Amino acid sequence: MSQPATLRGIRDEVSSGARAAVDVCREALSRLEALDAGLHAFNTVTAERALARAAEIDRDRAAWRDAPLAGVPVALKDNLCVRGVRTTASSRILDSFVPPYDATVVARLEAAGAVVIGKTNCDEFAMGSSTENSAFGPSRNPWARDRTPGGSSGGSAVAVAAGITPLAIGSDTGGSIRQPAALCGIVGLKPTYGRVSRYGLLAFASSLDQIGPLTRTVHDAALTLSVLAGPDPADATSAPEPVGDYVAALTGELGGARIGVPSRMLDHGVDAEVARAFKSALDTLSSRGAVLVDVDLPHAKYATPVYYLVATAEASSNLARYDGVRYGYRAGPGEDGPAKAAQGAANAEHGPAKAGHYVRDVRAEDDLRTMYSRTRERGFGAEVKRRIMLGTYVLSAGYYDAYYLKAQQVRTLILRDYDRAFERVDVVAMPTSPTAAFKIGERVTDPLQMYLGDVFTVSANLAGLPALSLPCGFTTDGLPIGLQLTGRQFDEATVLRIADGYERETGWWKEQPAI
Repeated sequence: MSQPATLRGIRDEVSSGARAAVDVCREALSRLEALDAGLHAFNTVTAERALARAAEIDRDRAAWRDAPLAGVPVALKDNLCVRGVRTTASSRILDSFVPPYDATVVARLEAAGAVVIGKTNCDEFAMGSSTENSAFGPSRNPWARDRTPGGSSGGSAVAVAAGITPLAIGSDTGGSIRQPAALCGIVGLKPTYGRVSRYGLLAFASSLDQIGPLTRTVHDAALTLSVLAGPDPADATSAPEPVGDYVAALTGELGGARIGVPSRMLDHGVDAEVARAFKSALDTLSSRGAVLVDVDLPHAKYATPVYYLVATAEASSNLARYDGVRYGYRAGPGEDGPAKAAQGAANAEHGPAKAGHYVRDVRAEDDLRTMYSRTRERGFGAEVKRRIMLGTYVLSAGYYDAYYLKAQQVRTLILRDYDRAFERVDVVAMPTSPTAAFKIGERVTDPLQMYLGDVFTVSANLAGLPALSLPCGFTTDGLPIGLQLTGRQFDEATVLRIADGYERETGWWKEQPAI
């Protein structure tokens, strides 16, 4: 029997005894082995750990019968800590770091019966929109392998789109769940800031980062959110708001739903085929009884520069901890960087027994500042260095007020724009990305062009709002296009309900790449 395409299908079969969790796990690992050499979705594969976990579920099936994710294979973005499993953030500076604890989301997934099969490739420290900034090489889009899958959660999106796992977890700082979901033709949900604990997530920008699911269907995203959501005493930024019944909210009804459309934002810079698919999606929503309302988001045009000021400033602060002193890579005199042999560990299950420290002897003539500089120069990639330098600059004396403080003020205006829009509408609809998947290497030499691709996604992070991307069509070249729905804070239920109603009407999620 072939592996069900959805999380719900696998869960139901394992819970009922129709399939063994071990068989499901073996099929996922077999598909990973067959496909990943050409796709590079994974940095680390945890085969032995996963099979042991699946066998545990099979041994005590009665105890797991009502578990919401019983036997479901899941892939985790490689910036989420898993105790005893190599976690790199796709950076040389953490090439053999092995965390001593689990991220809260990992603990909740496993408590719900999920089986972690590996850690997925991403842009280094989640800084990028194409997965090309990974120290271990880019992931490839299963719809066209010469194209990027998006980023930074590109490997997670590839794992789901290629049918390796029905569920993957990503992080979203400026669109890093939604944009790769759109480019790979799947569903990606960024919850409200504080809805899901960030404990155990390797931080990029702490006021923007949020963890969420990538799945085949809206139902699967809703089910996963019900597992991940809720306060966590280990994360002071997690919110105490009660967790709703997200699955029960999926009524399929769209009648009377008010959809805000910021038409002025869409006049320029949107690819013609994306614009056509978006208009068709709006027509579908309208035909099902939704009401389209033109809304104005006058400060949205500033969202991208505001994001790249706030995010880089916070990145500069967060990445200061990687100094070669406490854990991770430390450069020794004359060293070229983390040992090339470590690259061979990319698919090893656990890496070294302890957190990796490649060189711990520093020559007497080296002072501490020299060691810091050498470690960070050799351990970080070009994009991470660029963002650290930008962030350090905007936080420096004489520039803080002009840049960082001003960006925070405009951030407040962006939130107020959405608040005003939500007085009239239930969600705001936009394309997820202004273009379909672009070719690998096409934007590497032009960071500004890469950054402008985030125009429709960064506002939700700046305002702390929930946003979801789901498939809404294809280009003439067969590349997926995504529809983004943004909702009120902590109103994921409405976003999911409207997305589910659209998904039921169209069935784009059933399309799969020919791989």
